[in-house]
Amino acid sequence: MEILRYTAFSADPAGGNPAGVVLDATGVPDAELLAAAAEVGYSESAFLVPRPDGDLDVRYFSPLAEVPFCGHATIAASIAYATAHGAGPLRLRTRAGLVEVSTSETEGGIYTATLVSVPPKTKPLDALADLLAALGWSATDLDPALPPRVAYAGAWHPIIAAGSRERLADLDYDFPVLQELMAAQDWTTIQLVYRESDTVIHSRNPFPPGGVVEDPATGAAAAALGGYLRELGLVESPAALTIHQGDDMGRPGVITVTIPSDPGSGIHVSGTAVPL
Repeated sequence: MEILRYTAFSADPAGGNPAGVVLDATGVPDAELLAAAAEVGYSESAFLVPRPDGDLDVRYFSPLAEVPFCGHATIAASIAYATAHGAGPLRLRTRAGLVEVSTSETEGGIYTATLVSVPPKTKPLDALADLLAALGWSATDLDPALPPRVAYAGAWHPIIAAGSRERLADLDYDFPVLQELMAAQDWTTIQLVYRESDTVIHSRNPFPPGGVVEDPATGAAAAALGGYLRELGLVESPAALTIHQGDDMGRPGVITVTIPSDPGSGIHVSGTAVPL
């Protein structure tokens, strides 16, 4: 396999979230896909398998396990595919369902991609006390305007809103305890957010199930957040959000989230990606 390396949600190789991309992994056993992802060492890698009908099967692997859906690796893989085959629409068959992507090339040769998530949903966060304990947070650290929930747009992410930007910046959690809790609850990342305004959000995403302390830019969690805001009536849709992530890691990235009004529709997540 030829493994490409891209960073998503940034036009600067020093920013965004790196992902491994394989444009054709036809016939490669799962064990080799996992081994390749572990060797690359990024939070996720995407492996494409072209189908006879023109769609693409996609598998996502972290260094430790397969995940059903990954937003930043989808953006990276779609732009890598567009670079090789030309910009246009793509239909990706993920383990979470069909994800449609549009790609385009801007002036200067920078590509952008927009994915449409599977229909989002939320559920109560029953393990809130355990999660806060693992994070080293207390109930007084939370923003009461954004109630804790578990949100889904291809993978499950608890959403915890900090009451201040300083609380979000001070991330020092118990890695093994959070890793065990997330495995038991089938959570992919923890979506920690601070809402600067109605349309500007700062985010951090602990990712111990993937074997990394923090994910620099998380498209799946951004889509889940968009669905959460719409379902709970916390945003007037249609809406467009700008999510800043990675700043506290020294890898700034920007995720654009568009929230359609239709409650059953997928959330649109857009960004750039460039090769490393």
